[in-house]
Amino acid sequence: MSEDLPIPVCNGSDLVDGGRAVSFDLVYGGQTCRAFAIRHQGQVHAYLNRCSHVAMEMDWQPDRFFDETGQWLLCASHGAAYRPDTGACSGGPCKGGLIRIVLSEAQGVVFWHPTYIARPLQF
Repeated sequence: MSEDLPIPVCNGSDLVDGGRAVSFDLVYGGQTCRAFAIRHQGQVHAYLNRCSHVAMEMDWQPDRFFDETGQWLLCASHGAAYRPDTGACSGGPCKGGLIRIVLSEAQGVVFWHPTYIARPLQF
């Protein structure tokens, strides 16, 4: 598979508004990292699983990033809050926003679009 082609991440039905994320691995800036896909207000979004406050994974349980209201992404370690639609810092000890990973959804499938800095693990 060419690294320029979209890569299937999950079925669209796997992502429920404000619910569990689907995690996937990639190489970002030369380092193997975890990313996560979510759905918020009907749209799919993905970010590196790396808090901008301290570069550590954010989920409080595997694939759990949303607060209890399903409206904010929270870092389990220090309480930084991020907007699910943009990854922008909304409160807590953020140092900027989350790093966005490009997704699309077509025919019931969510696709990741690799970029020059966010590449698949195997070329």
